[in-house]
Amino acid sequence: MRLLIIAGPPSSGKTALAKQIIKNLSEVLKIAFLKIDVVKAFEDEELKREFNIETMKVYSGDLCPDHAEVMVLGDAVLWAESLKSDLLMVESAGLCLRCSPYLNQGLGVVVLDAISGIHAPAKMGPMVSLADIAVVTKIDLVSQAEREVFRQKIFEINPDIRMFETNALYGTSLQLLYRKILMSDPIDPETLELKGVPPIGTCTICVGRKEIGWQHHFGIVKKLDQCSEYLYRGE
Repeated sequence: MRLLIIAGPPSSGKTALAKQIIKNLSEVLKIAFLKIDVVKAFEDEELKREFNIETMKVYSGDLCPDHAEVMVLGDAVLWAESLKSDLLMVESAGLCLRCSPYLNQGLGVVVLDAISGIHAPAKMGPMVSLADIAVVTKIDLVSQAEREVFRQKIFEINPDIRMFETNALYGTSLQLLYRKILMSDPIDPETLELKGVPPIGTCTICVGRKEIGWQHHFGIVKKLDQCSEYLYRGE
């Protein structure tokens, strides 16, 4: 079974891209779709209704959605395999730009919209630098010069990334992306792991404490006068 993980900021066009992929590949691949979100999601229902594919969604609640993906993806792979799917497509909520939801197998796709500004790729960090493929959407809303600058900014973050520019509503110029998905290698569920290193998440804020100031917390903490250093407080 193949694996495709789609990440990117909110409203960048992730679901529109997923629709184009399903529309063009569902006749040759049996596709299962997993949506990870925080509070509410309707994409799975839309895709099931429109394309008659198997879908599932998970709400992360108080957990970071990318951390939630790590927790549930093993079960999701088993679910997709039980359906005899050829492709498991995962759409991340993409809210934590320091996180990177991509794995050491399958394809990782980051979706960026061209109107987000030329500095957006640098702000997204590992979500861009660890992706295999970048899909730039809304290209019809910017000039050719702006497109070229945006492309260059992405390549500065990830020189090896494969890039596609599209109007995701119509799926223009995505034929090579479909071919790349078809030619991708099957995954080995027993050896799946994150491609990148997740952010440090061992602190009392992670478990719900709301007091302001590092003095009120323990675990991994950060002080203002130590811009690049972390402290450990507690036993």
